[in-house]
Amino acid sequence: MHTLYMKQKVLSLRGRFTIKDADGHDKYFIEGSFMKFPKSFEIKDTNDQTVTTITKKTFSFLPKFFVEVDGSDMMTISKEFSFFKPKYSIDAAGIDVQGDWWDMDFNVTKNGQSIGSVQKKWFSWGDSYEIRVEEPEMEHLLISIVVAIDCAKADQAAASSAAT
Repeated sequence: MHTLYMKQKVLSLRGRFTIKDADGHDKYFIEGSFMKFPKSFEIKDTNDQTVTTITKKTFSFLPKFFVEVDGSDMMTISKEFSFFKPKYSIDAAGIDVQGDWWDMDFNVTKNGQSIGSVQKKWFSWGDSYEIRVEEPEMEHLLISIVVAIDCAKADQAAASSAAT
C-alpha cells in the first residue's frame, strides 16, 4: 500500500495541479481544459505520457464522465438524481464505491476486494485529497475517480453560486 496526495490550487485558471507521493515528489500532472467543450482532463506521468483521459459529456442533465485509462475505455462515472447527498454510479467491471461522496471520504472495491480509499483533507488552502492505493495496478483508476467527482462537485458549486 502507498499514499498519494492531490492538491488543487485555488486560483488556477488552467486547471493544472499535481499528485505527489508520500515523500512530496511529483508523480502525476493533471491538466484540465479551460473554456473548451467538452471539458476534459489529462493525467500524465513524470515522463509526460498520458495515463488517463477524463471527458465530461457535454449535453447531459446530470454530470457524466467517460474515463480512458492506459489507452482503453475503462469506465463511465455518472451522477445520479438524489434529493440529499450526491450519488454516483460507476460503470466498470466489478468497481464499487462506498462512503460519503459529498465529503470525498470513500472506499473503492473491485469484486468486493478493497483497492483503495480517498479522504478529503480539511483546513487546507484549495482542495486536498489523500489517496491510499492498495492495488498498484488500480492507481490510475483511483486517481480518475477522484478527479471526475471533484470536477462534478466544482461545477455544482459554480452553478449554485451563479444562481444566487
